[in-house]
Amino acid sequence: MMEMKIFFEGKKKVNAEFNGQIIGTDQPIQAGGEGTAPAPFTLFLASIGTCAGIYVKSFCNQRNIPTDDISISQKMNYNYKTRLIDSIELKVNLPKDFPEKYKSAVINAANLCAVKEHLKNPPNVEVTTVTAD
Repeated sequence: MMEMKIFFEGKKKVNAEFNGQIIGTDQPIQAGGEGTAPAPFTLFLASIGTCAGIYVKSFCNQRNIPTDDISISQKMNYNYKTRLIDSIELKVNLPKDFPEKYKSAVINAANLCAVKEHLKNPPNVEVTTVTAD
């Protein structure tokens, strides 16, 4: 089983350590934080677009297609009734000289994103406590 350690740094900073890397989070100033790092929910949203980006970049790299002029725009719709994001649109921005025959394949590549797959079949999240010895 994989394990990630979550620890508190100060004020509203909550960090994660995983595979020797520290992922820092903070809250915006208006929420009582210092605004020194993205908020956890921002990281969650960014993981969707950046994960799709990894798949698009890999697809292009395998075909020697330059990626300097490729980007992804991510739009999120916030539903004020549910207070949740209810839809996310990823738009892969391609240069004019991008091969027409690969346009639908790039969409397919972006759809392979592991984050998106986990959203379709979310893991069970269970919270428990343990007291130090």
